[in-house]
Amino acid sequence: MREVPGSSPGIPTKFIKIKAMKFPTFKNELECLAKGYTLASGCDEVGVAPVAGPVVAAAVVIDPKTISGYRSKSKWYYRVRDSKTTYEDERPELAEEIKAHCLAYGIGEVAPTEIDQINIHHASLLAMKNAVLATLQKLEDLAQHRIFLFLDGRFVIKDLALPNLSQKAVVDGDALILSISAASIIAKVYRDDLLRKMDLQYPQYGFARHKGYNTKEHQAAIRKFGPSEFHRKSFLKNFNFNAA
Repeated sequence: MREVPGSSPGIPTKFIKIKAMKFPTFKNELECLAKGYTLASGCDEVGVAPVAGPVVAAAVVIDPKTISGYRSKSKWYYRVRDSKTTYEDERPELAEEIKAHCLAYGIGEVAPTEIDQINIHHASLLAMKNAVLATLQKLEDLAQHRIFLFLDGRFVIKDLALPNLSQKAVVDGDALILSISAASIIAKVYRDDLLRKMDLQYPQYGFARHKGYNTKEHQAAIRKFGPSEFHRKSFLKNFNFNAA
């Protein structure tokens, strides 16, 4: 069975509010390059809502030389869009296409224990910061570049104070800006792989199926076995472990 784009595991499709399908463009990145920036990057995070597993972010610098004209089936980025509107079985292929056509990419993750310590909002920003720094480390002659960073959401990374980097947070950026969409896919593939590895260690929770989301199956497993080292204890404060 294919995962429904726009859905979360365990939520009936009829109750899901799915965004109208949007295809992101490289317009914003090109505008930055035209203004004198030498690189344009996008960053997004995944795994904010689940009660288990890390929050993961990715940052991507797409090679502008690989973008040309209008979106068409012949272009490598034709199917690249917000990861929530993609199918699980197509994401790995898309992730490899993105990696093959970018100048650099990086991953950042924050573990459940740290999420519990600093809260999910700060953990998400920290994951994004780590992803951006990991990306920048892979760029040659970094000091010679002026970089513009697009972030999905409402917040910029306040403690990422680099003299040659500017930031802009964009609401629904993963649906509008190609670099952010690309980052969302890489982050999603990476996190899903982590959850499959967690499932091998703790098969009783079903991590590979629900990816850490608070499904009925997951709730039943937590009540039966208690929380694991991968669960976000702060997300389970009001959880009734004795419920039938």
